[in-house]
Amino acid sequence: MFYNSTILITGGTGSWGQELTKQLLKKNPKKIIIYSRSELHQVNMMRKFNNSKLFFLLGDIRDSDRLLECTKGVDYIFHLAALKHVPICEEQPYEAIKTNIVGTKNVIQVAKINKVKKVIDVSTDKAVDPLNLYGMTKAIGERLMIQANVESSDTKFVCIRGGNVIGTNGSVIPYFIEQIKNFKKINLTDKRMTRYFLTLEYAIHLLFKAAEKSYGGETFVMKMPSCKILSLAKVLIKEIASNSVHIQEIGCRPGEKIDEILVSRYESPNTYQYDENYYVILPQLKIDGLEDKYKHLPKVNFQEYSSADKLMSEQEIKEMLKKSKFIK
Repeated sequence: MFYNSTILITGGTGSWGQELTKQLLKKNPKKIIIYSRSELHQVNMMRKFNNSKLFFLLGDIRDSDRLLECTKGVDYIFHLAALKHVPICEEQPYEAIKTNIVGTKNVIQVAKINKVKKVIDVSTDKAVDPLNLYGMTKAIGERLMIQANVESSDTKFVCIRGGNVIGTNGSVIPYFIEQIKNFKKINLTDKRMTRYFLTLEYAIHLLFKAAEKSYGGETFVMKMPSCKILSLAKVLIKEIASNSVHIQEIGCRPGEKIDEILVSRYESPNTYQYDENYYVILPQLKIDGLEDKYKHLPKVNFQEYSSADKLMSEQEIKEMLKKSKFIK
């Protein structure tokens, strides 16, 4: 799929973008365009990779003219750019709307104009039954992507939905480690809280599979292990701390949920068991040929897919942290 192709990654200098670039290079593309706003991050990534197939273009997905120019000749777009920090999106909602909704609309429009083959939108569990503004903007972004398939015969649009990826920018694990080492305490918003987790390398592996197998109009949902955040904190304390570390419960931040959901009770009637790694959700919107592609697969037998289900043990959390090289 990606051999000798031109690929553009929005928000390409972030953690997801860098791992995606690393794995894409192994597939021998013609060119990878890293499209992002930060000059410093682009320079650092340029020096890190030092690869002639990478092209770094400054731009914002809010700027449709610049985006249109930079997507000429592009075969595939991975749309990663977003404002993601839940409290900041709550406090500055118009900025989240401009990036996560208007920016996504711009990506869709330029992809159709320049006849990009496929756009892969990376979404989040927070888009499901959204409580916070970040989740609401990503839910609207998903709907815009799905609906775009009705209006375009040249470009296919697909959504990939996942939970927390270990070690990415803003991840809770580096934050907890910093608190343990520097302050001898962990601030935990709520001891009941559960979250999904997946290693970055494996998340990109799943992303490729969905990108390659998708028809256009569906949402692929990564199956992800989940755990109590309290259990995660306890494992990190046992493995890292030389002295006693206090866990302080500080209360939920604005827009924060106790549990996250990857497939809602409203989506489950249209959700199929794709394989051992994925569920696939079909939209209520009619898209020619989409239902025929998946009707041979079994439908799921759950009402919703929640992070409160099938929690990892502390030993399983420890193994996950070892694989991610956060502990020895």
